[in-house]
This record gives sequence, structure tokens and C-alpha cells, in this order.
Amino acid sequence: MASIIQNISMDCADPYSLCEFWSQVLDTPMDPADSPGDDEVGFDLDSGQTLLFIRVPEPKTVKNRMHLCLQPRELRDREVDRLLTLGASMVDDQRNADGTGWAVLADPEGNEFCVLRSAEERAATA
Repeated sequence: MASIIQNISMDCADPYSLCEFWSQVLDTPMDPADSPGDDEVGFDLDSGQTLLFIRVPEPKTVKNRMHLCLQPRELRDREVDRLLTLGASMVDDQRNADGTGWAVLADPEGNEFCVLRSAEERAATA
């Protein structure tokens, strides 16, 4: 018998604010029972798991050992611009002139994540 992933947890200083950011990134509503000041907040993903944000006392100090890779529904570069507007920051731009590559961004608390090419962009270069 195998295990299943129930939730993906992110340690953070301000769970509510970080959950708001990721809620906008993924266009998924937060749990309406959550409120500012809660130590644990989150929302359900399309896959059935929960993305959970948990308050911890220590700050982030090093690169994430695990991160999310996002495949945008539209063009990668448009999504990167949208996420930067929401409060993400560019960590490492690995996009290439031929349209391949990815961008490594960080959320407002410094957690790294990648933005890959959309399915449409992958199909165009296959």
C-alpha cells in the first residue's frame, strides 16, 4: 500500500499574507474560515491536496530544498510579469532567446519557485 500527499506545507512568518499571495498566483480562493493572525491557513488545490501555510518562529535562511514548478495557462513571460506585479521577485532568469527555459522567482517571503513554459509553448517547439 502506498501513501498519498495530503498537503504541501510552507513554513512562513505571516501565513495569511503568504496564502493571499499564492491564492492569487493560482487563482484559487482561500478558505473563508481563515483570517489574519491565524497560525495555519491554506486552500485546496485542483488535485485535491491542500497548500498549507504554517507560522514558524525562525526566518528562511537558505535556498529551498523543494519548490513548486508552475506551468502557466498562458504564455510564460506574461505569467512572469503578472507574478512580479503580485509581489514576487526574480531570482534567476533562465529564459532563452529561442523561447525555451524557465524563470526562478521568489514569493514575498523568499521561497523560490519556477515558472515553466505553457503547454502551448512546449508544443510549438516540439
